[in-house]
Amino acid sequence: MDETVAEFIKRTILKIPMNELTTILKAWDFLSENQLQTVNFRQRKESVVQHLIHLCEEKRASLNDAALLDIIYTQFHQHQKVWDVFQMSKGPGEDVDLFDMKQFKNSFKKILQRALKNVTVSFRETEENAIWIRIAWGTQYTKPNQYKPTYVVYYPQTPYAFKSSSTLRRNTPLLGQALTIASKHHQIVKMDLRSRYLDSLKAIVFKQYNQTFETHNSTTPLQERSLGLDINMDSRIIHENKVEKERVQRITQETFGDYSQPQLEFAQYKLETKFKSDLNGSILAEREEPLRCLIKFSSPHLLEALKSLAPAGIADAPLSPLLTCIPNKRKNYFKIRDK
Repeated sequence: MDETVAEFIKRTILKIPMNELTTILKAWDFLSENQLQTVNFRQRKESVVQHLIHLCEEKRASLNDAALLDIIYTQFHQHQKVWDVFQMSKGPGEDVDLFDMKQFKNSFKKILQRALKNVTVSFRETEENAIWIRIAWGTQYTKPNQYKPTYVVYYPQTPYAFKSSSTLRRNTPLLGQALTIASKHHQIVKMDLRSRYLDSLKAIVFKQYNQTFETHNSTTPLQERSLGLDINMDSRIIHENKVEKERVQRITQETFGDYSQPQLEFAQYKLETKFKSDLNGSILAEREEPLRCLIKFSSPHLLEALKSLAPAGIADAPLSPLLTCIPNKRKNYFKIRDK
């Protein structure tokens, strides 16, 4: 086994938490069950790693084997990446073709290798009908950097692909070209949608969030839910509060549904508007350039936070459509301009 491959595998194993190591190694399926049973996973991690590297050397692990281990680790830790969504489209009158996995892999790899002398491409198919692609980029003069790869998750016979954000932006057009041609599409565009949570992005673009995520209180009628009222309050106030809270609950349920929301961390709004004034001679009125403003809402779970605003009394119901339209518009980057 090449020293660079051994070092690559070593670094990958060192990243894996001990409580996940056995699971990931079994998913890798490179070392046999009998080989794994010879490893004492209760000893220090450095000793475990040395033993595993020795087993990989015996089986002569290749660079592609090491890349597959890295893909599996990334699948277990998807949230450590920021994912962008790309949408492809067919040309006018083009029909949907039957998908050939082998042809897709060969075409994708050839396009990249023709454009770049030094690039390694690895694939891994998953049970959920997705194909994970790992690209390690080099240049005409340098070998591929295995420690700064780009990951792409593509769902065959759909127009959507998810790409991990990378500092190597110069390779994005080439990657888009390879993906478009290999999947037999006509063009590709980057959507205004980004998150660390790949499953949530997938649920939004495929409109599966009302089925994929667990529901909250879906079996409890609205009238039976606790309204948190003080029994010592005046009965007229209690009635008014009850009616208002039921109205807010109804509007919230109609807007967001009665299921948990896809997980996004932020929504960003860029505003561009001309200054308007009835006063003549104003400095701003004579300004040709529009006024620009950037507003960003952030939360560990933004859509659930927005959903809770009105019931908590923090905001009036209904919320602005600019906040509630995120899943339906399939975007969390917005540009607002004068009509």
